[in-house]
Amino acid sequence: MNSNVNLESAVGVLSFLGTGFVLLVLGLILAHALWAKKFRRAKGLVLAGLGVLGLYLGLMLAFSLASGEKVLARGEEKYFCELDCHLAYSVVSVRKAKTLGGATAGGEFYVVTLRTRFDEQTISPRRGDATLTPNPRALAVFDERGRAYRMSEEGMRQLEAERAAGEPLETPLRPGESYTTEMVFDLPGNAKNPVLLLNESMLPTRFIIGHENSFLHGQTKFRLDPLA
Repeated sequence: MNSNVNLESAVGVLSFLGTGFVLLVLGLILAHALWAKKFRRAKGLVLAGLGVLGLYLGLMLAFSLASGEKVLARGEEKYFCELDCHLAYSVVSVRKAKTLGGATAGGEFYVVTLRTRFDEQTISPRRGDATLTPNPRALAVFDERGRAYRMSEEGMRQLEAERAAGEPLETPLRPGESYTTEMVFDLPGNAKNPVLLLNESMLPTRFIIGHENSFLHGQTKFRLDPLA
């Protein structure tokens, strides 16, 4: 399974929250020790806090170094772990165009059709058929030189005017359901081997062990060559 994590999502989140709680408790005890002028105890608490933080950062780095970069071909799915279930994303199609209605690209428009699927095989037994609203996503296209390109506002306005943008990425869905979303990127003519990075945009994910947003962690991208 191609995933945005290489550690079970629930384990990563609980480790993050648990470490934060331990550091908070140590911080409160440290504040009391300093107020009471118990400096020897305060020193021990500082060392304990540094030990906990060092262990956490060491584990995060270890999982990052154990990961690797992946580039998925057309139709291959990237799974996003949502604690008790998984959403799968795949690139369905890519087409290039110089113009979209009245919008003209600075270089060339890449119109990407992305499919979102709620994999019903990944839900926990107690979850039921309730809807799931995807976490906020971030999207960017990178070329082989590492240059990043965000979605074209002009191109997206044109798709929305034509009612051709599909469903927004934050649309809720039930187990087994899926939908497609159209996205437009304006790439210069010299952009080679473009790939799409779809990941979570929430800041805390940068500090979760095994998450692809964490420091030095490999990322899973989608190949955008129209012939792929």
